[in-house]
Amino acid sequence: MARAVFCSIAAYSTVIFSTIVGPGLCLAAAQDSSMSGMHMGGMRMEGREESQLPSPHAGSGTGWEPASVPEHEWMLMRGGWELMTHGAIFADYNQQGGPRGEGKAESVNWGMLMERHRLGHGTILLRQMFSAESLTSPHPGFPELFQTGETYHGEALVDHQHPHNVFSELSLLYTLPLSEKVSWELYGGPAAEPALGPVTFMHRTSASELPLAPLSHHLQDSTHTSFGVVTTGFVIDRVKLEASAFNGREPNEERWSIQPAALDSWSARASVAPARDWTAQYSIGRLEHPEALEASSQWRQTASVEYDHPLAAGNWATSLVWGRVHKIADGTNLNGYLLESTLNFLRRDYAFTRLELVDKDELFPQAAHPAYRIGGYTFGGVRDLAQNHAWQVGLGADVTVYSKPATLDGPYGNYPVSVQVFLRVRPGLHANEHGH
Repeated sequence: MARAVFCSIAAYSTVIFSTIVGPGLCLAAAQDSSMSGMHMGGMRMEGREESQLPSPHAGSGTGWEPASVPEHEWMLMRGGWELMTHGAIFADYNQQGGPRGEGKAESVNWGMLMERHRLGHGTILLRQMFSAESLTSPHPGFPELFQTGETYHGEALVDHQHPHNVFSELSLLYTLPLSEKVSWELYGGPAAEPALGPVTFMHRTSASELPLAPLSHHLQDSTHTSFGVVTTGFVIDRVKLEASAFNGREPNEERWSIQPAALDSWSARASVAPARDWTAQYSIGRLEHPEALEASSQWRQTASVEYDHPLAAGNWATSLVWGRVHKIADGTNLNGYLLESTLNFLRRDYAFTRLELVDKDELFPQAAHPAYRIGGYTFGGVRDLAQNHAWQVGLGADVTVYSKPATLDGPYGNYPVSVQVFLRVRPGLHANEHGH
């Protein structure tokens, strides 16, 4: 047991600090285990149990993604515990264009530990997710044109994506099969993800090669780190119905702290997985005072479809996401539409895109104005320089162009263009029943 825990911690440390400690030992242990695979929300099981719990469609929080997605992870089984670690590091130079753009060397990164064990007739899954972004891109965060959300020194954060919290998830999931095709789930923790929105962008395979957050992030999946969540629901064959009570306030500027508050917000989500390559969800929630600088509460709705298809020498993943925020105080509606896709071909090569249309009303916090419809169109590629069972190290680049109202030409320039060049490091591809 001690050796298993050491392997898990060493693997996580390797992901975060790029220190080669123990992956060979952990991978050897994983190869000796009888597990067939494992996802964000749980580990696949062989035989009859695979149709029960945890679901092979498990993604971030309690959300579902296609069961066919490739798995980048280190894993092992010891003493009845199934252990896994995975994550990603992007070390990049980010140059945002136009008068309000800037350049910055930075790192987007996250790492996750998971521990699973049987408990009675069900299973318990512990999950811990961490990020060092508060150190690798200190305040105000990552330059990103037209991005809004959260604060810096008490003022609205504009044209930057905030760094994520050191403790991005500390959660527990208990799954209890009630029959062959029906199960009950109970999930939550001091830092967790309510049942609201699609699988979080950093865990979507369709976004696996894109370092920056979507511009529509705060209309779709920004609740992925909520300090206080309780979720319960039922899986009925290919359908999941669930509801959450949670703390609707966004994290404050203290990225290293946990900020508990009353569970004053709620959400509900219906998900369906008609086949291994497909999932879809619709969710709705009421968030009480989520924004630090805005007293208004809001309704949020999201809908998404995710598709993943393994190829002979790669994989193709695509997501279509819609999110809407209705600000109750003034009746404002803000919509965000996203299409993103990543194609892995010839094993080592990746082509990716993210296309967005999003309404933004926070670009000029000191002035009253209507929402602006912004388009962001990103295209890029990655080539794996090293690819084995332990590591995937890729060199990539992307370029983003924009559409916007002519009234924004003055502050943003007529045709701003943003580029990134990055090195991506993550665990190797775990071999599963599909040969990935």
